[in-house]
Amino acid sequence: MAVLFTRKAKRRAGRPVPAEEAPLPVLDPSVPAATGWLVRGKDGRLTAYAPGDGGVLRWTEKRPGGPDWAGPELIPAPGVLPYVAVAQGADGYVHLVGLRRERLADGRTGTDVVYALQYQTGRPVRDWRPLGTPYPNDPSLAGQIGLPTAVVDTDGSLNVFVRNAGGGVCARSQAKTGAWNAWADLKGSGVHGTVSAALAGDGRVEVLAPTSAAVLRWEREKPGVRFERADDVPLRAAPDSANAAVTGPDGELTHFWHDAADRAVRAWRPSPPGGARLGDGSGTGPVAVVRTVVDGHDCTVLAHRDEETGRAALAAYPTGDEDAGVTWTLTGSPCLGAPALALDGAGRVVMALIGTDGALWTARQKAESGLALGAWTRA
Repeated sequence: MAVLFTRKAKRRAGRPVPAEEAPLPVLDPSVPAATGWLVRGKDGRLTAYAPGDGGVLRWTEKRPGGPDWAGPELIPAPGVLPYVAVAQGADGYVHLVGLRRERLADGRTGTDVVYALQYQTGRPVRDWRPLGTPYPNDPSLAGQIGLPTAVVDTDGSLNVFVRNAGGGVCARSQAKTGAWNAWADLKGSGVHGTVSAALAGDGRVEVLAPTSAAVLRWEREKPGVRFERADDVPLRAAPDSANAAVTGPDGELTHFWHDAADRAVRAWRPSPPGGARLGDGSGTGPVAVVRTVVDGHDCTVLAHRDEETGRAALAAYPTGDEDAGVTWTLTGSPCLGAPALALDGAGRVVMALIGTDGALWTARQKAESGLALGAWTRA
């Protein structure tokens, strides 16, 4: 479930919204939630993004480590659906990717994948640019593609993925020069929901797409070469729930998703555990993940929206040791969409969510032993 915001009164696009004009949430159950919408810039400040009425809303920390925030500001994006994929490269640039639908002159609906680029924290975002679809001459087929996901590779180039009209996966990749290659058909069939893409520590890009019987996989060894089909994962993942993080000393990725049957979080990588269940909590939407050091131990921190209560839930375990066990702890009030995780300028874990009041709420790691979050504060 995604969050759409409507404005109480007209305001100039891109200007901070006064508190009395705080945006109100409107739920759109036809659009899935996304995570990864909380990112840290080169200057150490965090930025949060969320779909808005007529564009994307942006909150920016006033100083590294917070706690005060500026915003929300509206980044205009007419016609873009209430969904935004956020991808960040090693250079700190933030890429926003969405799906735009507009009425064509002949009365049909045109569809375009679009993207915009933010170079520095809090600075203006460049104009949205179209990437088209795999079906430039067929608006009907173009209208059947899924919502985009994106990842930035080691060249700093953006790679965008969609479920195509045939139920497979298509990708469009930017070259190191900045030029865009044509849409590539990665094949596959029966894909449900959005595609998951992540950058491994050795420069590989891994792509996962859930079906009713398995999770399809692709890999690209390095920028400039083709994506190749890898072995499928013989597990069933809930649509729109996958995410990944680098967890191995050799840069190996671990993928996380909600099980299609019981909605528990599963961890998978080619080496063991091969689908370990992480605790008893069941959730909806994508799984947020961040890696950090807790009491001198390398830990993987997870968050998701609890299926029963609608509240965010937090868990952590020693990185790579899924057998150590995981306990999910509910935190905060009920939220909309999916929570996000990041490390702030002081290296603390920060969880962010959109509350049922439409506001951005954050909680930061306490300066004490273990992993505990402090009080929730409204931006």
